[in-house]
Amino acid sequence: MRFVELKSQEQLDIQTLHRVRSRLVAERTNLINQLRAILLERGVIFPAGRRKFELGVDEMLVCDDEKLSPRLRQLVGDLRSEWRELDVKIETLNGEFVALARKDPAARRLTSIPGIGVLNATALIAAVGNASSFAKARDLGAWLGLVPRQHTTGGKPRLLGISKRGNTYLRTLLIHGARAALPSLSQSDTPLGRWLKAMIERGVHRNVVLVALANKLARIAWAALRKETTFERGYPVAA
Repeated sequence: MRFVELKSQEQLDIQTLHRVRSRLVAERTNLINQLRAILLERGVIFPAGRRKFELGVDEMLVCDDEKLSPRLRQLVGDLRSEWRELDVKIETLNGEFVALARKDPAARRLTSIPGIGVLNATALIAAVGNASSFAKARDLGAWLGLVPRQHTTGGKPRLLGISKRGNTYLRTLLIHGARAALPSLSQSDTPLGRWLKAMIERGVHRNVVLVALANKLARIAWAALRKETTFERGYPVAA
């Protein structure tokens, strides 16, 4: 039986900020998808990517485009204004997370880890505190659902896909962080970089490498929280 520690008031506040930000990001994504679909029905196509779409819509609203009726142009302008408001709210919350990470020693230690940014660090602290609930680093990875599910029968173990148990939001952030850090880490001459290059050279699928790196980052984060140390790039990495 695993006992869960009660969260402090500060942890609950940070967790609530993350939940609000996640909802705002989802609303912005839905709005962008709807706006792109509306314009696509009128034969107006934009390149993939949020920034390119944003610039394209702004340019279209400035220019006189006969493909859009006056009412539809007004509607697109209203949606674009709503998009800007969501951007402002999200950036305001991002600024709060940056301020929290700067004044929190544990968050500063976590941000020294490649792939662990301000969002990951504050979300980890809100979820696990000082990680004292986990006796070992691999317990945190298992709690986040970053380890394979195991199906054993007849004494023959069989590893399946990752279990995807635990905190979905935190697991998603860690995988996004691993995706951002993988290109630079895999080219670095460090124990972590050599470990990644060995997997890539063996032909391991990229998604498997990303999940393995996310699990590794979670273990390193556990050590940073429990031992109160910053990440050292030359530190040996266990396989």
